[in-house]
Amino acid sequence: MKFLGYTNFAFVVFLVSFHSLSACSQSESEDHEFNYDEGTGRGPSRWGTLKPEWRTCSDGRKQSPIDIGTVQVNSELGELQRNYRSAQAILRNRTEDVAVVWSEDAGNITINGTTYRVDNCHWHSPSEHTINGTRFPLEIHIVHRSPQNKTAVVGILYRYGMPDFFILSISPFILSLRTEDQNLGFINPERIGFPGSSYYRYNGSLTTPPCSENVIWTVFRQVFSLTLLPDMYIFYFYICGTLNEE
Repeated sequence: MKFLGYTNFAFVVFLVSFHSLSACSQSESEDHEFNYDEGTGRGPSRWGTLKPEWRTCSDGRKQSPIDIGTVQVNSELGELQRNYRSAQAILRNRTEDVAVVWSEDAGNITINGTTYRVDNCHWHSPSEHTINGTRFPLEIHIVHRSPQNKTAVVGILYRYGMPDFFILSISPFILSLRTEDQNLGFINPERIGFPGSSYYRYNGSLTTPPCSENVIWTVFRQVFSLTLLPDMYIFYFYICGTLNEE
């Protein structure tokens, strides 16, 4: 009977979490410049028409995300060169997402001789990139910028499995986040974790307006894991269900 009770509880949590996941990409405030809900007229298919400087969202030739496996990407690149360190960071509600933003120099990655300093990391659910048509519950983007204002993004996909300790470590701050930034103290980007040394790389774009191109994407082949409970429940229920409340 205890097992059945636990199963029923888990099923209810799954339904609540699934609802939160579905709402996560559509929970933008009504006055936001863009959102993910096609019914509002400001969804992804309309982004390129909302502002002249966003035309690339409709007309661009190297737009992200992509379905990895159906396009040509470079998958034989050697280990990603990372040089991260602990630095002050904040948790910020950016309306379209929640991001960990480094307010000090937290290190960098090097790609083709160019150094890109880490700027922020944020999450998308469901994943934006797919692999051979498979979409995953979650994707993290770790955004880096060079002194020449070029952008390089590292993407990691997640499936259900073991807990993700980075998400769990910031969950208390997520619970109390509203419109004011939350101070996270010193955060080393290495705490996110990097799954192995095999990854895909391609030239794409930002995945939100202005959809600027010539972004270097690095998407790891190995998929990370996180639990439905508590990782997804805490992370999505409070981000998608609470942050947009009046």
